[in-house]
Amino acid sequence: MAKTGRNKRTCSFCGNEESNQLLLLDGIDAHICENCVQTANNILRKIHNDYKNNIVETFTFDKKPIEIKNFLDKYIIGQEEAKKVISVAVYNHYKRIRYYQNKKEQDDVEIDKSNIILVGETGIGKTLLASTIAKLLDVPFCIADATVFTQAGYVGEDVESILSRLLQAADYNVSKAEKGIVFIDEIDKIARKSDNPSITRDVSGEGVQQALLKLLEGSIINVPPEGGRKHPEQKFIQIDTKNILFIAGGAFDGIEKKIANRLNTKVIGYKKNGNKIHDDDMLQHITSQDIRAYGLIPEICGRFPVVTYMTKLDEDALKRILLEPKNALTKQYQKLLEIDDIHLTFDDEAISAIVEKTVELKLGARGLRTIIEKIMTDAMFDFPGKNKKKLHITKAYVIDKLAVINK
Repeated sequence: MAKTGRNKRTCSFCGNEESNQLLLLDGIDAHICENCVQTANNILRKIHNDYKNNIVETFTFDKKPIEIKNFLDKYIIGQEEAKKVISVAVYNHYKRIRYYQNKKEQDDVEIDKSNIILVGETGIGKTLLASTIAKLLDVPFCIADATVFTQAGYVGEDVESILSRLLQAADYNVSKAEKGIVFIDEIDKIARKSDNPSITRDVSGEGVQQALLKLLEGSIINVPPEGGRKHPEQKFIQIDTKNILFIAGGAFDGIEKKIANRLNTKVIGYKKNGNKIHDDDMLQHITSQDIRAYGLIPEICGRFPVVTYMTKLDEDALKRILLEPKNALTKQYQKLLEIDDIHLTFDDEAISAIVEKTVELKLGARGLRTIIEKIMTDAMFDFPGKNKKKLHITKAYVIDKLAVINK
């Protein structure tokens, strides 16, 4: 019970007297000051977080490779080889997690991770493929741009900040984060600049590759929970990366020459049925050897055992991307206008004009959004304030709206 003086009330927990600087809250037979309320709140939050982080997440994903690919088909047009390879790699990765979490006895065979490298030009859908896999699995997913990282001690981000983002995506549930997916974009930009030794350190190239090794191979990493640089007094969260799936993507511009040089020295494989392989078909023959020749160190290549490619998007593929997937761009804009009771339709010729402009500007699938946004801006500005309930996009309308874009 609170101690009471003539005019003073005191906190029943700490004994401090009520004042202009200290607020007391009344109970039935006691009082509590604002400082004790804050302390109790901090204690409860810590207990809750400790409990949440110590929960062992049992992974129950049991989709077969063909089921994974069928799901990808709903969102991604074409890229049959890439979807097939990734479906198998993801199935094997999470089958491995299930096996080890249910295994009761030690055995002599240690199954390694199946980290993946996706090779393909910009705007082709590498990030979409990785994020769609994460959506199916319902696991934490984050994207990291390799170009912002530098070797520890230099200006830029440390590679451990990748795991900070994954931890945030998992709502700071460590067990859940340890079964997540990390997509490292632009990995080709940290390729070794030259095979020749230099007196200057390659802190944003080979140095970053060396720093990534410990994440990729499966180690316990000290991660700053809020990201940023490490410093001695900072509190860290430990994350084991052995069950985190890393998918790396890059354009690897010019790697076709590396593939051609390798195939040219080995006649077997370079010609099939007497026909020479064309440049457009070159990526289908990519191997870790070509990735290494491009400038990734052998240790990194070894940590990415699965290498696959994504083919260039022709006009037919771009047209299908606009119309067919569950989240196709045309469906997205139709839904946006439907909220305002406006019915949006597109001419087939209008769709063809959009695709032709995208191909002309060499923007890839990512460029489709830019083009449509340019076309739709005026209509989305005017129509919500009018009584018109139908909007039909024709080829003439598309050409008129795109006339200002420089070739």
